[in-house]
Amino acid sequence: MLALLGKKLGQTRVYDKNGNAIPVTVVLAGPNRVVQVKTFETDGYNSVQLGFDDQKESRVTKGLMGHFKKGGAQPTKRLKEFRDFSKEVKAGDIVGPDIFTVGEFVDAIGMTKGRGFEGVVKRHGFRGGDMTHGAKGWHRRSGAIGQRLFPGTVMRGMKMPGHMGQVRRTTQNLEIIQVRPQDNLILIKGAIPGSKGDYVVIRESKKYPRGAVAARAAKAAAAAKK
Repeated sequence: MLALLGKKLGQTRVYDKNGNAIPVTVVLAGPNRVVQVKTFETDGYNSVQLGFDDQKESRVTKGLMGHFKKGGAQPTKRLKEFRDFSKEVKAGDIVGPDIFTVGEFVDAIGMTKGRGFEGVVKRHGFRGGDMTHGAKGWHRRSGAIGQRLFPGTVMRGMKMPGHMGQVRRTTQNLEIIQVRPQDNLILIKGAIPGSKGDYVVIRESKKYPRGAVAARAAKAAAAAKK
């Protein structure tokens, strides 16, 4: 499975050959430095460790600096390991957005925006109480949350006010609209989790991998010829 570390830069729109506007998210997806390659023979499983966003050597611990030097890579702010990386690489290599192509589908993983402490109306979409007809002080509250005699406790999983956002989320099956290797940019259709400047993971879609996309394109081409 192919994957990259990246940074969400923002949103914009691009136009296809028919003049249709397509909303996209711009992701800086490179350069990714291969810091370590693990194999089944030496480590018990196959994986590739990628680093993203270069860091000064003075801001890296000695132990981590030794790890980077062993792999012959520049120190980076982010490190992440990806199992069963389908591209043949070695420590010290540079991986960029050109491992993906236009029309493929990817999954975007990131931390959602933090919303702070929110009530049930915004956090869970509750209706709230009536605004008129004598309703006082119950406009944005949840109502009863438990029972009386039995069991006399609040049930687990009850939707209540609390901290909203700042959780890891995955948005699946997003189409790649453009790939710009010279700028290390990927333009992905739709929205992905996180604020501008947040780190994200762009990986090959689990539900629509490369083989499925190619098969669907071949089927569409065959149907067009009939």
